[in-house]
Amino acid sequence: MNLDFEKLKVQGVKVNYYYICKRKLWLFDKGITMEHNSDRVLSGKLIHEKSYQRAKAKEVMIDDILKIDIIQGDYIRETKISSKMPQADKMQIIYYLYYLKNLGITKKGSINYVKEKKVEEVELTEQDEKNIEKTLIEINNITKLKKPPKLEKLPICTKCAYYEFCFAKEI
Repeated sequence: MNLDFEKLKVQGVKVNYYYICKRKLWLFDKGITMEHNSDRVLSGKLIHEKSYQRAKAKEVMIDDILKIDIIQGDYIRETKISSKMPQADKMQIIYYLYYLKNLGITKKGSINYVKEKKVEEVELTEQDEKNIEKTLIEINNITKLKKPPKLEKLPICTKCAYYEFCFAKEI
């Protein structure tokens, strides 16, 4: 695929949201952020801050677009509160690996589920690269929409920071 990466690169959280909820992605892209009202998001931030305190390269910002939780040797590490959304978590770190590869940097990845004391190793494959390129194109298409994608009631909705926003008529 001939992809213009410069035009399609996004924040890692947008890749994560793409795999969780397209509507959440669109709202976040438009500056409608509800995370500051979420106890779950606050809990995740606290766990992130308390974890891996001895890591030297923590919250590393790249190109003012990516914030990698930890860079340690050959690895980039992403910390998560739980493994309930494994595809979104994996694709976010795959995106980071892809992004770094486009900068000429080769790393491996790991997703550290701190509360569960579980680590998932991730390596970028050719298939992952194709998948992330398709994802970037679809994210671009979604964020260009004039209206948010249609509301879908998903099992994760009740724990989402955007729940009251999306379901205000039903509450």
